[in-house]
Amino acid sequence: MKITLVAIGVIKSPFKDLAEIPRQAVEGREYTAVAEIFPQYRDALEGLERYSKVVLIYYLHRMRGEEDFRGVFSTRSPHRPNPIGLSVVELLKVNEDSIEFRGVDMLDGTPLLDIKPFFSSLIPAATQPPGEETTRIAPPPPLTPPER
Repeated sequence: MKITLVAIGVIKSPFKDLAEIPRQAVEGREYTAVAEIFPQYRDALEGLERYSKVVLIYYLHRMRGEEDFRGVFSTRSPHRPNPIGLSVVELLKVNEDSIEFRGVDMLDGTPLLDIKPFFSSLIPAATQPPGEETTRIAPPPPLTPPER
């Protein structure tokens, strides 16, 4: 089955290189970015300002295909059968043609596929596998967020 997705915009991030990117949005809390929305989708931003957090769904356009996916569904690795990223970010501002957000874990130029409001009440409590509670994701290298 073939599925075709269309980008609704592009993410302008301070991260230009894959090695710089925090592993998860929570690790990129100090960084801000802008998602520029293409003209035909800008009306869809109406009402989004009511939310403090949103879910960004995006295409990991620089990930290379892998041959062996063994165990990948039990990880948060970007190397997946379908390179789709999902991040819960803090919504800072909704503009006429873009949104500004905090919690950046995506590369500059990343195609944005969708935006959804985040409701914590819809997320069931989850438990981590034994040993995962102490696992720490390495912090990203120092990077100065771009000036606005």
